[in-house]
Amino acid sequence: MKTTANSNDTPKRKDAWSVFKIMGELVNGYEQLDAVGPCVSIFGSARTKPDSPYYTLGVEIAQSIAERGFGIITGGGPGIMEAGNKGAQLAQGISVGLNIDLPFEQNSNAYIDKEHNLNFEYFFVRKVMFVKFSKAFIVLPGGVGTLDELFEAITLVQTYKIKKIPIILVKTDFWKGLIDWLKNTLLAQGMINEENLNLIQLVDTKEQVLELLGEYYNNEENEG
Repeated sequence: MKTTANSNDTPKRKDAWSVFKIMGELVNGYEQLDAVGPCVSIFGSARTKPDSPYYTLGVEIAQSIAERGFGIITGGGPGIMEAGNKGAQLAQGISVGLNIDLPFEQNSNAYIDKEHNLNFEYFFVRKVMFVKFSKAFIVLPGGVGTLDELFEAITLVQTYKIKKIPIILVKTDFWKGLIDWLKNTLLAQGMINEENLNLIQLVDTKEQVLELLGEYYNNEENEG
């Protein structure tokens, strides 16, 4: 059976041209967020309902952080992401949403500033924006996507690809199983060391989050 010379080239050409699409998302993200100022990222489940205690806590944490002059960055969708953006707007702070195109779950929530509502096709480009423009990561209960964002942050700090910044897990009862596994399996078998565990801080309340952020940035100012 005779084939044309170009019959197998189309997928490769599409892959090559996608590089320009990736570049466009990166450039647009940098241009949109460069002027925003210092922000804190809030991660958590898109499936958390507004009547959940986790949602309420997310709103309160975001509002208090925004009242202290930080913008709030979320993934732009429902659940904990919506809670973070809602808290930012209640404090009249900057509310950023980094949306991702998905066949389910993801639509922009109503609490994102119109000028700070960005859309991405590529997860890895979106995560670049989280890392580049965040001064801390606040992680509320979530699923696979939340774990992906959490371990991306830990890995980048652990390997010195980004500056060490606070990575705060909120709600001990939810995260305890993960922390126990890290200690009793990974640490016990030499897969990580004690310093890796020290990159994560576990809290239960809004006040504890604010205390950790205050301690970190007061120390940074004194050292810098």
